[in-house]
Amino acid sequence: MTFSIDYISLKGNFFSKNLNRQVKFRLMAPGNYRIAENRFPVLLMNDGQDFNAMGLENTISKCYLDKNIRPFVYIGIETNEHRINEYGTAVSGDFKGRGKKALHYSKFIIEEFIPFLKGEFKVSYDGKQWAYMGMSLGGLSAFDIVYNNANCFSKVGVFSGSFWWRNKAYVQNDLADRSRIILDVIKNGKYHPHLKFWFQVGTLDENADRNNNGIIDAIDDTKDVIKELNLKGYSLSDIFYLEIENGKHNLSTWASVFPDFLKWAFGM
Repeated sequence: MTFSIDYISLKGNFFSKNLNRQVKFRLMAPGNYRIAENRFPVLLMNDGQDFNAMGLENTISKCYLDKNIRPFVYIGIETNEHRINEYGTAVSGDFKGRGKKALHYSKFIIEEFIPFLKGEFKVSYDGKQWAYMGMSLGGLSAFDIVYNNANCFSKVGVFSGSFWWRNKAYVQNDLADRSRIILDVIKNGKYHPHLKFWFQVGTLDENADRNNNGIIDAIDDTKDVIKELNLKGYSLSDIFYLEIENGKHNLSTWASVFPDFLKWAFGM
């Protein structure tokens, strides 16, 4: 009997010592995964529990048929009720105490999960073949982990990132607004010329405009991150910015631009 496999999809779980819990994950790979002699590039995604709601099985399987996109392995990391504490910035929680386990989550990814994946699956040993992405607070987490562990990744995608995450409440007319934690994470970090950044934000991501400049905070925060990256030495060729007219802070908007992100991350 002759048959072909379009793609492989499986679910599993991994016990993390850093998080002291079982972490569920989903893996999706090209149809030739089992017989391939090579190892594949990797896309890690926070909030992997949104895989079905975003229709990613269909999106990724279509990409596997696109000859202009390198075959890759997708791995979605599911979160649970600990999300608000495990996502964030490793350097500190926010001023309300959220994100207090973000350092533990970062250690889980770098010290436990990536070595596990490299040992059990046909994924690349080379960090320059790895990308990481996330949405909202998961996007902040992905950015923070990539920026602080550049030897493990080459690209990061942030969909409607929670770059408002701050170490103190916003003070009106504070033009510098350095209480946004990620700005100093960038400033105090090292420059890594191989890193590439992909940012998406929607014009209807929110209604808040704390500085009354006529631009919603989500756009301001993302553009301020880009400015900080520019100051660090990253050029326009290192950064892709996508602003979606009428795009919202929801799975539907993020799902609609996911194919564009995959082309950016794994395009030939």
